[in-house]
Amino acid sequence: MERLHARVQIIWLGFLVVVATVLAGIALAIDRFLTPIDVRLIAAGWIVLVVLAVVHTVLRYRKWRFELDGDSLFLVRGVVTRVDTSVPFVRVQHVDTQRRPWERALGLSSVVVFTAGSRGADITIPGLRPERATELRERLRDLAIESEGSDAV
Repeated sequence: MERLHARVQIIWLGFLVVVATVLAGIALAIDRFLTPIDVRLIAAGWIVLVVLAVVHTVLRYRKWRFELDGDSLFLVRGVVTRVDTSVPFVRVQHVDTQRRPWERALGLSSVVVFTAGSRGADITIPGLRPERATELRERLRDLAIESEGSDAV
């Protein structure tokens, strides 16, 4: 199974640190306008959240895998709840690559696989080099075209 690029951890950790900082800001606002809260407690809470974010990010990266296996795309991910997903190529509607600003800054890209179905009808594979994302998009497209005559189940 293929791993994501290690730089994806920077994106994941950055998001979690922003969330921890917003929560600390809310606690500071409560301290300022509603009821006193010890600022040292807020700082300690922020540090705990950042440490938990680092641990979560590392574990998330270690678990995230994907591969093109036989007649489907197989993904394994999740820290607390492990999610194994198998997407038959015959269910693939179309495939996109995307590069958000923070991905471009780190030289990364994502592949989004849109599938037939109503619930969770798209799968994103983050943290790929742009060349690998393009290659994967083209390969998935070709495999979806090849499997058009097959049954989805």
